[in-house]
Amino acid sequence: MTQESVKKELIGNEGKVILDMVRRLNRRKATDHLLKLITKTHPADLAWVFRYLSEEERADVFAIIAQTSLVVDFLSELDESIMLAVVEDLSPQFMADVVSEMASDDAADLIEALPEDVAVDVRRHMEREDREEVEELLQYHPETAGGLMSTDFMYLDEELSIGEAINKVQKRSEEKEMVFYLYITHGEGQLAGVVSLRELLMHPPHRRLQNVMKANVISVTTDTDQEEVAHVVSQYNILAVPVVDSSYNLVGIVTVDDIIDVIREEATEDFLQMAGAGKDREILLKSTTENAMIRAPWLFASWIGGVMAIFIISAFEHELNQVMALAAFIPIVMGMGGNIATQSSTIIVRGIATGRINMAEFSRVILKEMRVGLILGVLYGLFLGVLASFGYSETPLLGLAVGLSICFSMVLAATLGTMIPLVLKRFDIDAAVATGPFVTTSIDILGVLVYFWIAKLLLHL
Repeated sequence: MTQESVKKELIGNEGKVILDMVRRLNRRKATDHLLKLITKTHPADLAWVFRYLSEEERADVFAIIAQTSLVVDFLSELDESIMLAVVEDLSPQFMADVVSEMASDDAADLIEALPEDVAVDVRRHMEREDREEVEELLQYHPETAGGLMSTDFMYLDEELSIGEAINKVQKRSEEKEMVFYLYITHGEGQLAGVVSLRELLMHPPHRRLQNVMKANVISVTTDTDQEEVAHVVSQYNILAVPVVDSSYNLVGIVTVDDIIDVIREEATEDFLQMAGAGKDREILLKSTTENAMIRAPWLFASWIGGVMAIFIISAFEHELNQVMALAAFIPIVMGMGGNIATQSSTIIVRGIATGRINMAEFSRVILKEMRVGLILGVLYGLFLGVLASFGYSETPLLGLAVGLSICFSMVLAATLGTMIPLVLKRFDIDAAVATGPFVTTSIDILGVLVYFWIAKLLLHL
């Protein structure tokens, strides 16, 4: 992906203006004017506009984009589902030409997204060198450093002098990605060090690269998960990270623009899971039926929890008949517990994702959230207990029962909301799935159970 393509997407009035202009020119069939507008618009901005066009408008506008050199970067910027719909009618030869013009990592991503038969057909029409470069990247899982990396990078042998290195950079840098960092190799291409372009220019021409390079290079392997790659780049504030194979041979680099995409995708995926809406990052682009089908299984946990709560409440029917006021406080007991559980889970899941939680201090994290739950439980239990005492003064100790129930429910909720993601992480399971319906449902059930037990004990029901 080129440096230029990381320009932020259009938002607000500027985007709406271009969207309206594209629609108006397309309706008028003003092809020449539309072509001029398209050539002056950044591919990322065109991709943003494209989301809001109808299928018919997309077909017309893409027919014009396909005539320009922007088509390569434009396809790289499109959401995957829209891209697949756009290219399904294109010829394999046209697609092969487009893919060959892309950066190797973007080309591999596009080929990976295509249906298997179409991808095979496109690869068959590519030049041998381009095909081999893409197929080399396709052997890696798309969510690892190998799947993210670009093979179009600058590397130099450690025996070269500064002057020779500068000549090579001047000749080859135009076709390479991220020449700000120059990676130094030795032997059969093993990573030996790194030097920045700025540092290169500060030394005399006769000096050897091995004498000026930084030997302690931060690197990742081809099978490193993309989240870990993103963590490395953000941790050390670097613009690119080299990727090595099992023999420490330098095979590619992952640049910061790809890392930004990874961070956004992973954060979106985690938030969707935490909300109980699946993990499909393009859920907003799905049809109504597909959207419902994706979300239905996650809501099943809530449904199960609701049914269990019904049975619990039914089991305490005798107590409810004796003190009808108990029913009035069921929603707030369930609601307060569910809310603090979601808060705790969200904080923990985010802390795990950003590396701010030390798994070696498992118990300390749980105890801290438990204390938070106790403070908030006492505070809101006191408020609700006083309210219940004044509102239902004919029932002695109701305020105490309600207050203690809220307190215990919130302590329990904060503890479980913290513990479940940590336990899942300890067993190497995605912690994001612990939140949303799963945590809140379990807290709803336990909260109601605790509420009735305390009420039965204190009110002698």
